[in-house]
Amino acid sequence: MSAATAPPAGPAPAARDERLAHVSLVRRLLGRPELGAVVGAAAVFVFFSFAAPSFLQASSLSTILYASSTIGIMAVPVALLMIGGEFDLSAGVMVTTAALVSSMFSYQMTANVWVGVGVSLLVTLAIGFFNGFMLTRTKLPSFIITLATFLMLTGLNLGFTKLISGTVSTKTISDMEGYPSARALFASQWTAGEVTLEITILWWIALVAVATWILLRTRAGNWIFAVGGSADAARAVGVPVVKTRIGLYMGVALCAWISGQHILFSYDVVQSGEGVGNELLYIIAAVIGGCLLTGGYGSAIGAAVGAFIFGMTSNGIVYAQWNPDWFKFFLGAMLLLAVLLNAWVRKRAEARA
Repeated sequence: MSAATAPPAGPAPAARDERLAHVSLVRRLLGRPELGAVVGAAAVFVFFSFAAPSFLQASSLSTILYASSTIGIMAVPVALLMIGGEFDLSAGVMVTTAALVSSMFSYQMTANVWVGVGVSLLVTLAIGFFNGFMLTRTKLPSFIITLATFLMLTGLNLGFTKLISGTVSTKTISDMEGYPSARALFASQWTAGEVTLEITILWWIALVAVATWILLRTRAGNWIFAVGGSADAARAVGVPVVKTRIGLYMGVALCAWISGQHILFSYDVVQSGEGVGNELLYIIAAVIGGCLLTGGYGSAIGAAVGAFIFGMTSNGIVYAQWNPDWFKFFLGAMLLLAVLLNAWVRKRAEARA
């Protein structure tokens, strides 16, 4: 057949849209930042199940959940902040500040304790705003800004407590109006058989759910990932970098307020020197959960799993009747292994993409 009489060529086959390609379950799992933490949590659970028979008792599990929740409430907003590419070294002492303000304001003003709780919320949010505002205004690293806030709060907590109370701890407020209802919201517990569950567990679950929804289902979540990936690129496409960073720091402050109220209404009095060093535990839980120190990657669920690993380890050592001096060693080893595992998981995910 000659070229003149050849039939016209048919339409070229449509190119396949890669966005519609089926993504296997394995690839989706490898792309999740919390995968390494889930594997690590399973390993820690199995290990202590054999090393400490009492680990699996119902009362032990409730204690583990409580310890995990006290770290997890703060690990969630710290994880969001790290995804946004920043740190907050003042988070630990900010918890104590929130508790001290509530207690001392209520006692000195002889007001309903809810007035002190409200004032504490405003003060704590103001501290978070200060951190975010100073970061965006001065362009200094968040390490320097929040380290300065950490030192100032540490001094203020001790100085004001001694000035007002005459000691390093606050006065009791358990006989004041509003105390029972505030305790019910921030420090209540309920018992079912041998299991005693603290309300902090519900706070923890709720915060994880809200943070996950924000990250995965809202425009603000896209902004957080964009700012953590590259602030300049995010700014170029219209992301409100300044507002996003300030909002993240105020989120940390809000959860610090919740944790502070729990401490106050659980023990009635607050020691002014508490909280120092806890900021590292929150960061460790977030890193174990898959957050990168460089920002732009991580999840709230991963931070929750990281806090759960912390709770299992800290209590598992006790149930196994080991010397608690080894706890920091195990914590450091878990941190190193988690970072290595997370890096491996991310490289595998990028290689399969």
